[in-house]
Amino acid sequence: MNEPSPLDKAEAAVREAEGSTDVARIVAAVLATQQAMQQQAPAAPQSCQHDHGKPRRSAGEWIGIAAAVCVGGFGIAFASLALAILGGVAGIVVLVLRGVWNDMQKGR
Repeated sequence: MNEPSPLDKAEAAVREAEGSTDVARIVAAVLATQQAMQQQAPAAPQSCQHDHGKPRRSAGEWIGIAAAVCVGGFGIAFASLALAILGGVAGIVVLVLRGVWNDMQKGR
């Protein structure tokens, strides 16, 4: 015996539902069609869209990055200290020059 395929069953259900306005039969036909379509073409496995080709950083790389950040931090700290000393020296020089200028103006 040759059993009808799920698609044939779905088509028969659709033909039967066309002649009737019964909502239940229409829904049954739609469900039968969906089942037939699922049996014929199984869904392809979905894959993610982002790239997995880029390797993650190793522990050695992270240690190197941390060391570079520390060295950079010390460099910025010393540069800030040098600028503070330079500003203080410049202030003292300005005060001394102002005193010399005032003394020259008074005629001493």
